[in-house]
Amino acid sequence: MNRTIRAAAGALLCLGAGAHAQQQPMGFFVTSANPGKGADLGGLAGADAHCQSLARAAGAGNRTWRAYLSAGGASPVNARDRIGRGPWANAKGEVVARDVAHLHGENNLTLQTALNEKGEPVNGRRQQPNTHDILTGSQADGTAFAGTEDRTCANWTSGGEGAAMVGHHDREGLRDDAPSKSWNASHPSRGCGMEALRGTGGAGLFYCFAAD
Repeated sequence: MNRTIRAAAGALLCLGAGAHAQQQPMGFFVTSANPGKGADLGGLAGADAHCQSLARAAGAGNRTWRAYLSAGGASPVNARDRIGRGPWANAKGEVVARDVAHLHGENNLTLQTALNEKGEPVNGRRQQPNTHDILTGSQADGTAFAGTEDRTCANWTSGGEGAAMVGHHDREGLRDDAPSKSWNASHPSRGCGMEALRGTGGAGLFYCFAAD
């Protein structure tokens, strides 16, 4: 009988170890704070550095982190091309997207799963203050906007004039339509400074993904 109990206990330990081993490491988060200058993030390089710094503080600095941001101009950069191949899980090990196609399709990015690097929820439209506007500068498919109209606050170097495309991490807005429910392409901001970003429900936050 004791031998049977020991065998059963051993099997349970193995199952537990397997479940723990299968949990995905953090590969996605919403920044817990803006660097301090609104949409002036120091360009893509500065935004990436902010992602890396927050990840390092959370114990995940051994991965290569990139901001989910597009850039326009003569040499446009697509956010979807910067973030690796996936899969990406949040700080609790919940997978938000398996790959780039899933991320830009029926992903698992919601108010409950779009956590910051500390594993904390980020306020949505129904909380105060509302901080559901997430900077992306991107179209719904993760690509940069064509033409001369700026949707990136001068490629993330302006903290005053301009506008940036934002998404809603809580998938909610003022209307029951696709843009309001979009995580990456809901509407342009009123400006690039912190006050303007707060005006529509933002705090200058952005998405970070592990590219490796």
